[in-house]
Amino acid sequence: MKIQDIDVESTIESVKLSLKNEKDLSPALRSSLEVLLLLVGLLLNRVTLNSSTSSIPPSQDPNRDKKARPPRGKRKPGGQKGHKGCTLEPVAEPDEIVPIKIDKRTIPTGVEYKEVGYESRQVFDIKICAVVTEYRAQILEGSDGYQYTAPFPEGVVARAQYGNTVKVQAVYLSQKQLIPYERVHEQFADQFLMPLSAGTIHNFNRKAFDKLEEYESWVKYQLTNSTLLHVDETGININGKRHWLHCTSNLQFTYYYPHERRGTEAMDQIDILPHFTGVLCHDHWKPYYTYLFCLHSLCNAHHLRELQRAWEQDKQAWARTMRQYLIELNTAVNKAQGKLDLDEATRWYARYRRITKKAQIECPPPIDNRRSGTRGRLKRSKSRNLLERLINYEDDVLRFMSDAIVPFTNNQGENDIRMTKVQQKISGCFRSMDGALISCRIRGYLSTCRKNGVSATDALNMLFDGQLPSFIANTIQSQAQAA
Repeated sequence: MKIQDIDVESTIESVKLSLKNEKDLSPALRSSLEVLLLLVGLLLNRVTLNSSTSSIPPSQDPNRDKKARPPRGKRKPGGQKGHKGCTLEPVAEPDEIVPIKIDKRTIPTGVEYKEVGYESRQVFDIKICAVVTEYRAQILEGSDGYQYTAPFPEGVVARAQYGNTVKVQAVYLSQKQLIPYERVHEQFADQFLMPLSAGTIHNFNRKAFDKLEEYESWVKYQLTNSTLLHVDETGININGKRHWLHCTSNLQFTYYYPHERRGTEAMDQIDILPHFTGVLCHDHWKPYYTYLFCLHSLCNAHHLRELQRAWEQDKQAWARTMRQYLIELNTAVNKAQGKLDLDEATRWYARYRRITKKAQIECPPPIDNRRSGTRGRLKRSKSRNLLERLINYEDDVLRFMSDAIVPFTNNQGENDIRMTKVQQKISGCFRSMDGALISCRIRGYLSTCRKNGVSATDALNMLFDGQLPSFIANTIQSQAQAA
């Protein structure tokens, strides 16, 4: 490891050797210097971590070149073959037609002309304005003096009120686009001349939350009975205190839930994993292994980064070999359409065990030279901990090669939870647990709709109209009939 052309590791080893050979140092000074050297080593290990060797995002890589771009290879610029384009096309029935007449002073005279057609060009634009609809209920008075008033449409209850499109737009901006209430207020005031207060926007979100109570029960049932789940958790700030956002998802459904705890107390309260019997994909957070009715699959993206760190920082040759093995295995599984046959899988298993067997020699367990009666697990290095995980959880590491539904990584779960970090960067924190619960339920609904081909705008329009998308409503109806 070099910093400004200084080989730090060799320098530290030289200092350690000098300390060992120095006989006149007091025990207190010697211990202090050894502690300082240990701290220097720990700090160097942290400084040299980056996105390729840990879970640090690329944006936090030290001295990263912001202008650097990945190599293009042989690909041409623009959309690739098979890419679905989104070119703007003319419509058959425009909203407005503006005829353009020829100025006859600009064309030759002395010739008769007749109109034979036209050439059209269309300009797409938008109108940003408020639309106020006034309902006037007729009042009839009979000869007997009694008056009769026509009933207003359902939902029209106040002298002046906001319509559903206002509610949809406010919820879309605050929950889908993660715009803080004050900025949503500014947009409505500037563009629509309709200054919604923060309290009004919160009430719209609360109304959407209440309307989604049936949806939440439905999505939890769907996830519980799925064959594969991705799970992840990330820290969030609620009123200045550290909480955890738990995400349970797959290709079709997404569910978020905030909780004070990160472990099984929160997972049990969510009440999905205790009843799940499929394959659970995660990053080896130990509380997930308390659920014994399901199979487990570990995220190999994490393993690739940890193996890279073990090779670069600890000089573990086995780690580089294992990393290359996992990359080659993933390529082979993809070529086999997601699953290897039994004979080929057996060969890959044998190769895996040869690598871990050699690794045991290069990275042995620590020697127990403690006093008799001392209890507890001996401290391992990061590389040794990684090796023991790869050995003890062999089936969970390699499950992706024998089960077609199991992916190589837990990227689905990490992608579903990523926007939470964006929300924290924009707004800083949730002001209350109530606000976090509202946000989680609405964002989970919008994510599930997107995965099933329903846009966020359509999903919110249906919600405020008292409906749910057909893929949800039909399933709820079928379950009700079956019950």
